[in-house]
Amino acid sequence: MFDISSLDSTNRQSIQQFIDNKTKPLGALGELEALAVKLAMITGPKKIHLQQPVMLVFAGDHGIAEEGISIAPSTVTAQMVQNFLSGGAAINCFCQSSQMQLEIIDAGILQPISHPELTVQSLGRGTKNFIHEPAMSLQSVQKGISLGAEIIYRHVSQGSNVFGFGEMGIGNTSAAAALMSAITQLPVEECVGRGTGISDVVYTKKLQLIQSALLKHHNRLTDIKSILATLGGFEIVQTVGAMLAAAECQSIILVDGFISSTAALVACEIVPAAKDYMIFCHQSNESGHQKLLSFMQVKPLLKLELRLGEGTGAALAYPLLKAAQAFYNDMASFESAGVQSV
Repeated sequence: MFDISSLDSTNRQSIQQFIDNKTKPLGALGELEALAVKLAMITGPKKIHLQQPVMLVFAGDHGIAEEGISIAPSTVTAQMVQNFLSGGAAINCFCQSSQMQLEIIDAGILQPISHPELTVQSLGRGTKNFIHEPAMSLQSVQKGISLGAEIIYRHVSQGSNVFGFGEMGIGNTSAAAALMSAITQLPVEECVGRGTGISDVVYTKKLQLIQSALLKHHNRLTDIKSILATLGGFEIVQTVGAMLAAAECQSIILVDGFISSTAALVACEIVPAAKDYMIFCHQSNESGHQKLLSFMQVKPLLKLELRLGEGTGAALAYPLLKAAQAFYNDMASFESAGVQSV
């Protein structure tokens, strides 16, 4: 479905040499240099181009939330979507400071919202409770992937080549942990965390429920799309499709926290080359996220003890991309500046 080309690594050496000839000691800009190399490989070796960055926040509700394993009820999903639309959330503040366009997508929340700035492409009013039955059908998975992709194609046609991915959905850390365990085969206890701050009692219940669900659905967890249908969320499915489309369009993918990283994991299981276009923005305070990043063999740009979601870590990391672009495109070389190389 997606024609994704791996990045051409033949330019890597010349890109690094270009950086090494800047007026600085070798490697003096540390990880910012590695970031610049990746950006140059994606957007072109002569000049890094970051165009019309967009933050996409996909919202969806989860049937497992009825088990009481979150600090808030499912009604909070719609309430927070309203907050996004009115400009009152952290992601609004950070997108404004980072000069990123923000688009909110109803991928499947329980309470429909009518608002002129809300993109509505709902797959249903929340998923089924995967403790008892599959979260969704395979048809919903396929439709969700297509709907997520369409958003990217629209923005690319308008000139964007940088996409951040955030999410909102009460119960989605449970879905992400279940997906992570099913795909990586890591023990459930290494994948399940405390979300936005549940108690010890609720954490134990959450852990036991997910372990039980994975055992119950064992025969269904045979391929990546079946895993996604059995355990996933509508917002996760659409994020997967959007990430794959962004990679197909050779755009930059800014991966946020635990939920978005799980979507990235799924996308890479579908088309491994998609990983070439991903920049992992931060390591969240969710306990499974560090293990997921380690499993994917990636190093995040930031570690700020965040545990909010919404795409906040990706929005906070975007200025680092701008800094990498600035020094790559504009910093003088030893020759042009008349400076003796060091």
